[in-house]
Amino acid sequence: MGLARTRSTALVGVEGHMVEVEAHLGDGPPGLTLVGLPDTALREARDRIRAAVVNSGEHWPEGHITVSLSPASLPKRGSGFDLAIAAAILAASGALPVEGLHDCVLLAELGLDGRTRSVRGVLPAVLAGVRCGHTRFVVAGGDVAEARLVPEADVVAARSLAELLAWLRGLPTPEDDGLDHDLDDDLPTSDEESRPRPDLADVLGQPVARRAVEIAAAGGHNVFLVGPPGTGKSLLAARLPTVLPALTKAQSLETTAIHSIAGTLPRSTPLITDPPFCDPHHTATRAAIVGGGTSVLRPGYVSLANNGVLFIDEAPEFGRGVLDSLRQPLETGEVVVSRSAATARFPARFLFVMAANPCPCGKPAKGCACPSPVRRRYLSRLSGPLLDRVDLKVELYPVSRAELLADQAFAESSSVVAERVRQARERAAKRLSGTPWRTNAEIPGAELRRRFPVGEEALRVLAGALERGEISARGVDRVLRVSWSLADLAGRSRPVADDTGYAFALWSGTAR
Repeated sequence: MGLARTRSTALVGVEGHMVEVEAHLGDGPPGLTLVGLPDTALREARDRIRAAVVNSGEHWPEGHITVSLSPASLPKRGSGFDLAIAAAILAASGALPVEGLHDCVLLAELGLDGRTRSVRGVLPAVLAGVRCGHTRFVVAGGDVAEARLVPEADVVAARSLAELLAWLRGLPTPEDDGLDHDLDDDLPTSDEESRPRPDLADVLGQPVARRAVEIAAAGGHNVFLVGPPGTGKSLLAARLPTVLPALTKAQSLETTAIHSIAGTLPRSTPLITDPPFCDPHHTATRAAIVGGGTSVLRPGYVSLANNGVLFIDEAPEFGRGVLDSLRQPLETGEVVVSRSAATARFPARFLFVMAANPCPCGKPAKGCACPSPVRRRYLSRLSGPLLDRVDLKVELYPVSRAELLADQAFAESSSVVAERVRQARERAAKRLSGTPWRTNAEIPGAELRRRFPVGEEALRVLAGALERGEISARGVDRVLRVSWSLADLAGRSRPVADDTGYAFALWSGTAR
């Protein structure tokens, strides 16, 4: 009889949890029993691991093998435990020195021939291991670049089970060049840098909409674009990430971890440094938007757009329940997905851009024959509570060839606008230092009025609109947030009357 332990990691949402893998060899009929809430993919590991061990030239132990995954109450899913289970079984049989496994966390799937295969969620798994005090991680060759994003981790690359066993025994590996070799050269090269990036100057004839994109980027405000096809709604949304500041190191790791779990992380770019852009199709389900699943909880589009932009094009074509499911992440910056087996929290702090045609026919203004009731009914599919979370509403109009040519001299590039946005964000960060908020859009209304009061002259236009019933008290708070972003862009210490007036026009959709 023998007993050995190794370590691996289980993921619940974007959080990693350390798992102790124990293998016990005892008397009884030959077989392998897995305990500890394994899912179907993990139960099937019994046959994969046995074939991998045999095809790696090792002897499969006789007798009954019991493998326990602890803590037993934590659900374990996926094939990332294969390497840890195989090493624990061989160590329990005496084929491996147990001492070499004590400080290793093993994360890889095994093929029937013993080769290791990549798994999802390596980055959050390594981050969880480092937080628990572990520093050495063994991963598949394809996951090395992602695992090495954590500077405190000593990442070991194993192309196969035989290679890992040779390293643990102190023998030359099958490649005769050591186990911990740099596999970055194996990654496919990316032509991302050679592709022309979208530029805000490409959108001509829509100066108000371009200005709204700049304000949204400076203050973190949500935008609603309304206009007939061909007026540049999608172009504007796709260029919003180009004027946003680059992600910080913490934001990059958080965003990369989400994409790693979702399986959308390109091997050529293991670290996401630019704000992501997500534009789901209008047929997307609620689970696809906010995340979910039955056996495995996956992040949705709102989490994939974390620290970036979520673009909802043709918004009235989405199911009303789907759009209303965005209200929680817009308010709290996270999504909570609850299932019978587990509850997962996914970060979901994004810039929300919504676009819509003014009528269901989608024809230009001169070709549209939709009556006014049809147009009103079409846009009424967007609920009031959702629109209430949008600070900037802009209507786009068709432009003539002469207007396009004339606007070429005034359309600024993304780099010019991004520099103004960067300076505005720095002013806001200085003002908000010592608070939990990063942008003007995040400041609660009560704190906004108490900590950052605005002069009476600047409030006059809002007071008149409030008396006429054109705006609610909540709307006043949203207008004030936008006015602070306008002041930051202009380099002023506080908003003036022009700032609040233009912010009110953007909020009400009357800016020209």
